[in-house]
Formats: sequence, C-alpha cells, structure tokens
Amino acid sequence: MTSTAKTPSASSAGQPAPDHLGHVIFITAAAAMGGFLFGYDSSVINGATKAIGAKYDIGAGTLGQVIAVALIGCAIGAAIAGRIADRIGRIRVMQIAAVLFTISAVGSALPFALWDLTMWRFLGGIAIGMASVIGPAYIAEVAPPAYRGRLGSFQQGAIVLGIAISQLVNWGILNWAGGDDRHKVFAGLEAWQVMLGVMVVPAVIYGLLSFAIPESPRFLISVGKVDRAKKILTEVEGEGIDLDARVAEIKHGMRSEHKSSFKDLLGSRFGFLPIVWVGIGLSVFQQLVGINVAFYYSATLWQSVGIDPSQSFFYSFTTSIINIIGTVIAMIFVDRIGRKPLALIGSAGMTIALAFEAWAFSADMVNGKLPDTQGMVALIAAHVFVLFFALSWGVVVWVFLGEMFPNRLRAAALGVAAAAQWIANWAITASFPSLSEWNLSGTYVIYTVFAALSIPFVLKFVKETKGKKLEDMG
Repeated sequence: MTSTAKTPSASSAGQPAPDHLGHVIFITAAAAMGGFLFGYDSSVINGATKAIGAKYDIGAGTLGQVIAVALIGCAIGAAIAGRIADRIGRIRVMQIAAVLFTISAVGSALPFALWDLTMWRFLGGIAIGMASVIGPAYIAEVAPPAYRGRLGSFQQGAIVLGIAISQLVNWGILNWAGGDDRHKVFAGLEAWQVMLGVMVVPAVIYGLLSFAIPESPRFLISVGKVDRAKKILTEVEGEGIDLDARVAEIKHGMRSEHKSSFKDLLGSRFGFLPIVWVGIGLSVFQQLVGINVAFYYSATLWQSVGIDPSQSFFYSFTTSIINIIGTVIAMIFVDRIGRKPLALIGSAGMTIALAFEAWAFSADMVNGKLPDTQGMVALIAAHVFVLFFALSWGVVVWVFLGEMFPNRLRAAALGVAAAAQWIANWAITASFPSLSEWNLSGTYVIYTVFAALSIPFVLKFVKETKGKKLEDMG
C-alpha cells in the first residue's frame, strides 16, 4: 500500500478547504475504528483473565499463552494485509477484518473448551492485525500533508478510547454480576463471557462504517477507475483542485514505483535494508517497554498493590483517562514540534516512571499487599508511565510507520514492521504472568532498560518526517 502526497501544484496550500476538512476527519475516524477494536480487545480481556484461569484451572504460563495468542494472529494479519489491500482495495480489507472480528467475538463468548477459546482469539487477532495496517496506510493516502500527523494520530486515539470504553463496560458487567467476575449474569453466561461477547458491537460498527467511506483514490487510479477517483478527490480535497493534474501526479508516482514485496526489503547487511530495521526497531521498542501489561493485566497488578478487586477496575479506568489525555497532547504537538522530539521526551519520562515502579515492587508484601509508601509510588508511577507513553510512542510510532518508508517499499515494509510489533507485544504479554511470579520488580527493571535504550536508538537512527511529502521519503 503506497501513498502519494499532493504537491503545491495540486492545490494552493496542500490543504483541504474548510468545508471538506470535516469530511476528511470523518473518513479518518472511521478507518481508525480498527485501532478501537485493538484497544477494546486489549483491555476487555483484562477483565476476563482471572475468571478464565479459574474456569479452566490453568496456571499462569498457560493463561499467558491463551491471552497472548491473539497477538500471533495480529502478526499474521498485519503481514498479509498490505498485499491483499493492493489486490482488492483498502475498504474490502476493512470489511473482511470486521467480519472476522465479529465471528471471533461470538466464538469467544460461547467457547466449548479452552482450545476453541484460544482459536477464536487467534482469529480475532488476524482481524485486528489487518485493521492495524490498513488504518494508518489508508489515512496516509487520504490525508493532506499539513494534517497528516494529526490525522494519523487518530489510530492511537482510537486505541486508547477503545481501552477506556471496554473498562467501563467491564466495570458495569462486573457490578451487574454482583462483584463476582464468574457470576452468571445473562442467559446462563458468566460475566467474562458477556465481556467478550460485547465486542460484537464495535466490530459491527466498524463494518458498517467501512460502507460509509470512499475507497482510496490512489487505489482506484491503480485499477483504472479514474472517474470514481476524481469524484473522491473532489470530496476530500475540495472542488478547486485541478483534477487532471492531480490524477497525472498520482499516475506519475505510480509509474516511478512498483508493487512492493518482501524481496524489496532485503539488504546486503543483516537481512533487511536499514530503513526497514528502523521501522522494526520503532515497533519493537514501543512494546518492550511493557505498555500492554498495564492494560492486559492492570486489574491483577492493582490487586497486588492492595486494591480491592471490585475497585481495581476503577484504577484501571483512571489509567485509561490518563492515556486519553496523553494522546490528545500528542495529537496537538506531533505536527508542531515533530515526531522525534516527542519520542525522546516520552522515552525519558517512561524510563524514570518504570524505575520508580521497579523500586516500589521490590518491597516485601505485608498481608498480600505493598507497604503504603511503595503502594502509592506504584500507583503514581504507573499513571506517569502511561502518560509519557501516550504523549509520545503511542502516537508517533504509528505516524512514523505511515510516513517513513519510500513509496516503493511502503506496503511490504509497513507489514513487516507491524508484524514485528505484534510479535513483541506477544512476547511481553505471554511472558508477564511467569515473570511476575518470578520477580515483579525484576520484570519492571527489564522494561526500564528497554525504555532507556530507546533514547540512543531514536537519536542515532530515526529521521524526522514532519512536513515531508510521502514521495520525498527515502
């Protein structure tokens, strides 16, 4: 999936007219619903982990694999989405993802045994992986350069909104069930089954929205549907543009490139081209700081701090509010101060917060809870960590991945980078239950080290993409 940005000749300012900006925002928000599904799934499973472990009588290691298997599906979905989108279109990929996620939600809510629960989560992961790639790529193709950073950040904004909404839903269901997360609440279903089943709602909304937004003009031109592409260009860029010049510009960009493939990414050193390794590095560092532990296992973490189980969902929700605030900050500043400065600020803040969290969890438990001082530090540090992640790496990595690759590589490179992100996410998610049983403080030391290492990585290898046209990336 490649993109061609507009040059000044295509419009006077490279921006849509004011009366078209609202339409572009709607299109962007609809495409970012895939991010909402990822965030919703990441957090809704947080409310079900304890109950799943109890129902199927499985240990921490097995539970971690069941929870994390969706992320293997995500890696596969991310790896194949780009090529499928180049063949059948961006909108069709969104619709396929919505159907798969709907089936997964129903199956996860009505499993016969642990094995098919695992299978349904894997299928849902494929859908999320596909949506995670097609969303940023589609947005990059329809967004004008002046707005691309802010519109690209809708992906992360949708993720954090999905996390917050799912935690509210979990809290409501758990209270409906009387505070017992295994209590039957509806038609013989346990609370955790209802939590997973409710995911049908955002999946269906995502599918419906995909019918309300236009196909990428660039894809339409690539398959010879020029008249339809012109109509959509008018919708998103305004009636004042020179449509023939705009189409000629896109065609010129397409002639100067070819369909990207995995072979195009190979280099003479260490397998991949340097730019591909930078994309992989950004994706991996985003996950190795342990951010998804805060959302997959937050209720369990708060209980270890001494928070009552019924209140642990409230504290999980407060981290989601902080997550949203940080994301809004990033959306405001990503096009003002740039992607790279935000990443460095976030890395520094995360390193300090994670170090405090590691110190707090190094204290000995008293009656199953941390001492008051360490417990308070753990709570504050966790919120600070989420804030700095949200205002930096949570947003800028998705923006970088949509922008940083040359046109001739973008489809394949974005797929590889996104797949690497899901694999790293899986490694962190699957290992946390066992690592936390070994040494919770040591686990946070590991995350602290990765946060610190991200600073020299950004300084040395990452180039700023703020304000550059996509065809200028190289």
